[in-house]
Amino acid sequence: MRIGGLATGMDIDSLVNKLMKAERMPLDRMQQESTTLTWKRDAFRDINKKLLELDDMMLNMKLDRTYNSKSVSSSDESSVTATASTGVSDGNYSIEVEKLASSETVIGEQIDIDTTKTLEEQGIVPGEISFNTYTEDGNTETHTISVDSNDTLQDVLKKITDDDNNVRAFYDSNTKKVIMETTRTGKYNINGNKEIDFSTDSFLNDTLKLGAGYASQETGGEDAQFNYNGVGMTSHNNSYDLGGINFQFKGVGTANLSVTNNDEATFDSIMKFVDKYNEVVEKLNGSQSEEKFRDYKPLTDKQKESMSEDEIELWEEKAKSGILSGESAISDGLFSMRSSWYSNVDTGGEITSLTQVGITTSSNYRDGGKLIVDPIELKAALSDNPEEVKKLFSNSSEDGSRGLINRLDDALDSTRGKIEARAGSGMDTLENYSLGKRMKEINTRISDFEDRLVRVENRYWSQFTQMEKAIQRMNQQSAQLMSQFGGGA
Repeated sequence: MRIGGLATGMDIDSLVNKLMKAERMPLDRMQQESTTLTWKRDAFRDINKKLLELDDMMLNMKLDRTYNSKSVSSSDESSVTATASTGVSDGNYSIEVEKLASSETVIGEQIDIDTTKTLEEQGIVPGEISFNTYTEDGNTETHTISVDSNDTLQDVLKKITDDDNNVRAFYDSNTKKVIMETTRTGKYNINGNKEIDFSTDSFLNDTLKLGAGYASQETGGEDAQFNYNGVGMTSHNNSYDLGGINFQFKGVGTANLSVTNNDEATFDSIMKFVDKYNEVVEKLNGSQSEEKFRDYKPLTDKQKESMSEDEIELWEEKAKSGILSGESAISDGLFSMRSSWYSNVDTGGEITSLTQVGITTSSNYRDGGKLIVDPIELKAALSDNPEEVKKLFSNSSEDGSRGLINRLDDALDSTRGKIEARAGSGMDTLENYSLGKRMKEINTRISDFEDRLVRVENRYWSQFTQMEKAIQRMNQQSAQLMSQFGGGA
């Protein structure tokens, strides 16, 4: 803590603060420049984030399924529904479901076992239990479960369920019965009727009363049975894959199914892409057309102290306006993105340009090249020439048949690369991009200047202190002289 002015009566602290305010003016300008560079870097990265969103959507526009998606209609959806892959030819199919696939369920007779006590406490010591299931090939697969001395009935049933055996077991406290059932549908035991065979295990068979000698119930364990275009077939599941079509059986009955191109889904995908493209163009174009308010510099910490949060927000909104105006990475990117739509594409057919499918660029130069879609023309092109529309957009060749989406992707990659060279990717250090190098340089200058200000302030205080000491000595000498003159009188 420094105290000055004892000898002179001057407000030394105020004088030094005023002198330092003038000395700090270059520092304020450097800090404002640093803030501007940070804002510009962040604005560039916001642009790149939008370009990345468009790039992600373009991946979908390169896939065959976007243009060749299929729709399947069923005359009786309560019996059969279906989905088709992109390679399936249009056509009609007839499915008659005679029986649905079911899982096997075994419900035992009522038992008198306390589920809160261990089996050993009730005089039941099974040691190990075992049962059989069957593989896809119909081979027997034996499962063995170890029972500990402190296991309750619930513990044993949980061990059966948790084991990799396609079986679950549980106790119904309402009926006091044990239930075992397969977790899959279908018949796998080609030599018998049971899908879960525990006939040789006394614990499951007799203690839990699941065996045939008791009033147990056994249902299910059947394959689905259906006729495909008049040919009888079976399936372990209530679905069946055939020629790229997945049939799902819902109930017994007959359904006629029709596979056609899903033009509506393709149309929706193209429209979503156009909306995202126009959103990106608006963002890029807006960054170039924003008004720049040169009188609004970034606020210093001192200036913010006398302003409200709303005032600071409004000020910074104007200060950031037009911060990317004139940046060639963006203006060149906009030009290359627009240019990618204008070239013709050799599709091997009649459709060779974007205008032939009802898509044009806006004639209003302020729109920055937004795409305008005629829905009627686009739907007609998708209905009449779906393969040519696909090639127009997504052909991956490097010659004149390269699709428009791939050409746009090339322009986008170039633009994103230029922006990353200017503003980095978020993971880069300051040395790896041009704005970062300037930020590092200005930060070094700020640090050096702050060190200089400390030395200047110390010098001012030293000079004023020396002045105080000199005036104090003069006052002391004056007092001595006055004392001597007064004594001689």
